[in-house]
Amino acid sequence: MVNASLLAHPLADELTSVRHTRPCALVIFGATGDLTKRKLVPALMGLAKDGLLPTGFAVVGFARRPWSDGSFRTELGDGVRQFGRSDTLAAFEQLQEAFTFHQGDFADPAAYHSLRLELDRLDQKRGTAGNRLFYLATPPSSYSSILQQLAASGLSREADGSFARVIVEKPFGRDRSTAQALNDQVREGFRERQVFRIDHYLGKETVQNILALRFANGIFEPLWNEKFVDHVQITVAESIGVGSRGGYFEESGIVRDMIQNHLMQVLSLVAMEPPVALSAEAVRDEKVKVLKAIRSFRPEQVAAATVRAQYTRGSFGGEDVPGYTEEAGVAPDSTTETYAAVRLQIDNWRWSGTPFYLRAGKRLARRATEVAIQFKQPPHLLFEGGKQPQPNVLLLRIQPDEGVALRFGAKVPGPDLRIRDVRMDFRYGTAFGGETADAYERLLLDAMLGDGTLFARGDEVDEAWRIVDSIVEGWQRSGQRPLGYAAGTWGPDAAARLLEAGRSWRKP
Repeated sequence: MVNASLLAHPLADELTSVRHTRPCALVIFGATGDLTKRKLVPALMGLAKDGLLPTGFAVVGFARRPWSDGSFRTELGDGVRQFGRSDTLAAFEQLQEAFTFHQGDFADPAAYHSLRLELDRLDQKRGTAGNRLFYLATPPSSYSSILQQLAASGLSREADGSFARVIVEKPFGRDRSTAQALNDQVREGFRERQVFRIDHYLGKETVQNILALRFANGIFEPLWNEKFVDHVQITVAESIGVGSRGGYFEESGIVRDMIQNHLMQVLSLVAMEPPVALSAEAVRDEKVKVLKAIRSFRPEQVAAATVRAQYTRGSFGGEDVPGYTEEAGVAPDSTTETYAAVRLQIDNWRWSGTPFYLRAGKRLARRATEVAIQFKQPPHLLFEGGKQPQPNVLLLRIQPDEGVALRFGAKVPGPDLRIRDVRMDFRYGTAFGGETADAYERLLLDAMLGDGTLFARGDEVDEAWRIVDSIVEGWQRSGQRPLGYAAGTWGPDAAARLLEAGRSWRKP
């Protein structure tokens, strides 16, 4: 049960004020990795601090390393100290007995037999009531073994009113065929309602606020269509390079790493029709409809609708930084893209004729994630003698400065009728104060509650891969190398050609 005395905490109210988590044991596969230390356990302690964990709760770390419970707890405590919200270390110190370590190989049936015994013991000792939540915090190469053993051992089965759920980290497949194969394997042990495909972007407050902005305010939704919106830009810009992830990035590229999941998820929330209710299935039904309305590209269409590029040596923050092919783990002749821009059309009644521009890149001028909805110009310009006002833009800032801004024209004080662009700006930190809950806090809580609204459904993943696969196929058939762009810039100049009719990319 939720500690009711802590519900008055602003973050507790932000996450939930009415929903109650049931007792459960969380099993983290790959628990010795960075994700557990940096994100998962600090997020759990944020929930604990706010009184949002159930009283019957336990965490079992499952990994190959020969750690003891004590060494596991020490490592996690260091993670909470370094990466947790303020004052969460005290919560960990109170709860550290709830953390145990289970050594085993992911493909060893005996390890799952002993895991079952450990979970049965925790039901008695910690009151976890037979409820299980399995988190796959491992490289994707281990997913198959874990899913197979969870099904074979019976740990994926629900009985006597208890639940068994699995959280799968991205990337969910490397293309459409591997994603379909993984979906098939998941379904061998779990029903769709038991599966939570996690994309941490959907846990960010501003991403969730897209639904509130659209459907809680009567002034926006009537304008949210092709009659009033000129185009939409969705940008995920990172100032860092690939760093130590060169080997992984060589296998993915930016279109698989960012566009297939993060940007497609955000696009579907921006473009979806109003759901009949804010239930998980109603929201996800509408998201899938948007993705289905985006046509796959024919290979000969890809060059005109996309740009791909790779960062070269440049300057950032006053320092010289290496190009992509100079990074560790990257082949000197690599053709992997670190920047991609795509023009998409949504062929439905609401958006026909309104282009959606998606771009993502490494080593760009600054770190920024945003959605910019640019409205059409007035049909007749009344104000003469000055330059034409800029179009109205509604800006949703997802990171780093979470908030919403609206650009519009206003009269400059004085005797002349001159128009200047001004901006109304809402910032989460200023408006609500305090710390914003980490995305993983919201997503872990929802998984414990069984609420799949902010998680990708199997058919969503399939449709996103359909679109991305058609882009990748076009690039492969062309045989052309990616363009180059200097590190610390906003990408290749050629990306400007995607924006027709005098449009231009924003520089966040």
